[in-house]
Amino acid sequence: MARRVHGHAPDAMMVCFGGSSAQSLDLSKVHAIESPTTKAIVRGLRKEYSCGAHPPIGEHQDIWTQETFAIILLNDFRNSHLREGMGMQLGFASAILPDLAFEEVMRFAAEVGYECVEVMCWPPSRAERRYAGVTHIDITQNVEQVVDSVRAVVMETGVQISALGYYPNCLSTDEAEARRCVEHLMKLIEVAPRFGVSNVNTFIGRNPVKSVDENWPQLLETWKPIVMLAEKMEVRIGIENCPMLFTRDEWPGGKNLATSPAIWRRLFADLASEFIGLNYDPSHMVWQQMDYIRPLIDFTPKLFHLHAKDVRLDRQRLDEVGILAHPLEYHTPKLPGLGEVDWGRFFSVLADVGYRGAVCVEVEDRAYEGSLESRKQSLRQSYRYLRNFV
Repeated sequence: MARRVHGHAPDAMMVCFGGSSAQSLDLSKVHAIESPTTKAIVRGLRKEYSCGAHPPIGEHQDIWTQETFAIILLNDFRNSHLREGMGMQLGFASAILPDLAFEEVMRFAAEVGYECVEVMCWPPSRAERRYAGVTHIDITQNVEQVVDSVRAVVMETGVQISALGYYPNCLSTDEAEARRCVEHLMKLIEVAPRFGVSNVNTFIGRNPVKSVDENWPQLLETWKPIVMLAEKMEVRIGIENCPMLFTRDEWPGGKNLATSPAIWRRLFADLASEFIGLNYDPSHMVWQQMDYIRPLIDFTPKLFHLHAKDVRLDRQRLDEVGILAHPLEYHTPKLPGLGEVDWGRFFSVLADVGYRGAVCVEVEDRAYEGSLESRKQSLRQSYRYLRNFV
């Protein structure tokens, strides 16, 4: 039977396999499988066999390797160790590093000190907007090979994958586009457990020329099968609350419906499932003139994943153009600590409500986009700042 042995620090951990005579491993008896990441790995392995039966390790060396179990137990140990303190994990969204391969992103994260990364998983294609189209894990290739290489990098770096990220418009007016988006999203949900990942982050989508009520029937028709699949795979879908109405082609309604508490309540009532929630970003509430703290209290069970992005409002410009102008005319995305969000208060409330998940820096600050090195520097700076709270 696999077991873990605690020392005084994470480096002191050992993974034991019951001696040289052990020939089989029973996942049901692995001690203290606590974290969502660890549970996802275990679920993925269990689904290889019916009724929880596990074959001798020698018969399926590709699945039942000591490395696989080391990942399971090490993930669990790290998450247990983190929970001795505040319990949140600090990471970043990988979209800001499109020039780097997956392993380079993860090694950089480890070098800086980040515990996790939200990894972008767009299908390889030409990006239609900033930060879209980034592919750090390509599930359109041989999935078995991809799973093996991803697991190896996670094991090597000690950096976890907080979520698989893919942010298209599944309610696009272009039916072919909408169909492609849904198909890729569902494939991500299906493969996530094989990576040991229990979260997939995305947008709900929207037809921007229709009202919320006019969009709703298509939303339900599109999303009910997606949520059913998430329930089957036990993968949580985190919906980001970005309105996506920054450019002319996104007006007047934007390309993401899930922008306000009223809509979230309706969404969670109509798609009643414990596997759909929020990938919450406080900055979007700020420029919409909304309370960014209250949702932490009102939607605590639905906080699946968080983005740490700040925003600076130009009050003079807002007075000039009004809130109905394109938002980029009066607001600027910034690194945490360089805008309007009170991060001390934000993390204080997060701790009070018992949040224990990932908080990932999302860099969209143009002041740092000039080069790869400046974008890396933005992540170093954000890490140093947020370490005051996490």
